Amino acid sequence: MAQFETLRSGVSGARAAEIDTGLRAHMNKVYGTMSIGMLITAAAAWAISTLTVTSDPSQAVVQMGNGTMLNSFGALIYTTPLRWVVMLAPLAFLFLGWGALMRRANAATVQLGFFAFASFMGLSLSSVFLVFTSFSIVQTFLVTAIAFAGLSLWGYTTKKDLSGMGTFLVMGVIGLLVAMVINMFLQSGPMMMAISAIGLLIFAGLTAYDTQRLKSEYVAHAAHGDQEWLDKAASDGALSLYINFLNMFQFLLMFMGQQE
Repeated sequence: MAQFETLRSGVSGARAAEIDTGLRAHMNKVYGTMSIGMLITAAAAWAISTLTVTSDPSQAVVQMGNGTMLNSFGALIYTTPLRWVVMLAPLAFLFLGWGALMRRANAATVQLGFFAFASFMGLSLSSVFLVFTSFSIVQTFLVTAIAFAGLSLWGYTTKKDLSGMGTFLVMGVIGLLVAMVINMFLQSGPMMMAISAIGLLIFAGLTAYDTQRLKSEYVAHAAHGDQEWLDKAASDGALSLYINFLNMFQFLLMFMGQQE
């Protein structure tokens, strides 16, 4: 917040008012784009999950531990090596593709890239509907939405400078990824619960931190008239908040979710 006030104070009164108006419009676009992406993910996950199961034993290829029967499509994406592509492709896009898209593409293409990523995340998360009850998924989503809204609002309005949290939180994410990879081999329930608790705290902090960061970055670029960056920044900001929300949801689901 201190950085925001410093940047804002460096421009004239009329220009500051213009930046404030632009900031509100920018953040509304960030949240709007993120919300559309979340709806795309939810719709894709639900649709794909319905296409992978069957109630006809003659069409079943695999039966899950909870009795859910998978058809040939479900067996393909959940039980063959293709599942690793489904799981890891979103990460590959984030680390290898998104930066290049931001540098080389126009604003419309960047936004389309975000929506395409949200669609693929729906495929990656579709198995959630096969493991947890629909009621617990909706319940966890609503709790996540309330928590996210409160954290983001605090990040937007607080006068405390949260920039110092950035390095610590990023290191936390890296440590979390390492722990999750290790637990893929250990298959430890207690370790998974510990990872979920720590992950929830990390992404809660990132929600507040990223909200304030997006606010400060907008003011810095708007003060210099960097319109090209501003045109793409809403999608980039939406992606950051989308990832925070999705991770909070998944970690909360470990505590609140009721299995089928």
